[in-house]
Amino acid sequence: MKTFPSALPEPDITPLRGGPVLRWGVLAPGRIAGEFVRTLHHNTDQRVHAVASRDPERARSFAAAYAIPRAYGSYTQLVEDPSIDIVYVASPHSEHKRQALLAIAAGKHVLVEKPMALNAAEAREIADAARAAGVFAMEAMWTRFLPQTVLIDRLLRDGVLGDIRLVTADFGVRFDFDPEGRIFNPALGGGALLDLAVYPIWFAHFVLGTPTRVLATGELARTGVDGQTALVLTNAMGAQALVHTTLFAHTPNEAAISGALARIQVETRFIAPGGFTLISHTSDARLRWADPSALRGGEGLAYQATAAAQHIADGLEESPLHPLERTIAVLETIDAARRQVGGAP
Repeated sequence: MKTFPSALPEPDITPLRGGPVLRWGVLAPGRIAGEFVRTLHHNTDQRVHAVASRDPERARSFAAAYAIPRAYGSYTQLVEDPSIDIVYVASPHSEHKRQALLAIAAGKHVLVEKPMALNAAEAREIADAARAAGVFAMEAMWTRFLPQTVLIDRLLRDGVLGDIRLVTADFGVRFDFDPEGRIFNPALGGGALLDLAVYPIWFAHFVLGTPTRVLATGELARTGVDGQTALVLTNAMGAQALVHTTLFAHTPNEAAISGALARIQVETRFIAPGGFTLISHTSDARLRWADPSALRGGEGLAYQATAAAQHIADGLEESPLHPLERTIAVLETIDAARRQVGGAP
């Protein structure tokens, strides 16, 4: 049993600069793709060399905005570009599997936006294809690679919290109703579980492992996608996670881990660079850690890119921090919740 630390160690993260550099290609330019390219070019040595869209003008406009050398009017052109090492898939959820398999078939490594696919079966297809092709594949669960998460992982492995009994996490955002947009459109993989809850459900898996029981209750949006869901996830040891997500309101976006000896309170927004407080249950001691970098919000996407570059340089075909089996297990939990709520495909 570990005693409460007198100070928190520094997180052992992959440096943002000075390591191996990949030549990136981006499929499907949009808001998240823009954030990704911006933080790579501003905060790392990684460089995006090409972008592709089904709309050639959209590709050219994105390339001009982010100083990307090549713009393609088809996804096939990009994945067949011999100068590209890795493809970042940033399309709507419904296109993830198709575009990831296209890149893998061309021999490219892939980083696929979360959720990796619409369901666990599709994610398994991507994982199997990548393994068969001998290329690196990873879901872009950027929160896992943030310094705060790396440090929390060390505290968990060191047993500082003692026997963990409860994890809480939420992510809710109020969206204006648009039946054609990706958030509410079933054809585009809409719904809170896939778009938002992938984060707190992943966090529960990260701390407690794969649950043996999933209980979910919720409300559907007018288009039939899941609009709001509360979940209780129970693991084999009886520890539980309480997870909530919604498209109808802004929620605190906080997370906490409660053990017999101590608790970790992750500050809002727990998915992005920030901080947390370690609170003792056996004394008045508490320690706060805050990310010392200037990176905030979507700039934190940089960490997953440099980690991927290092993994590939090390000859790995998946990330030991966020392995493909975890991606699949999280989607299995989402599949179960969608069936219970009524928003399953």
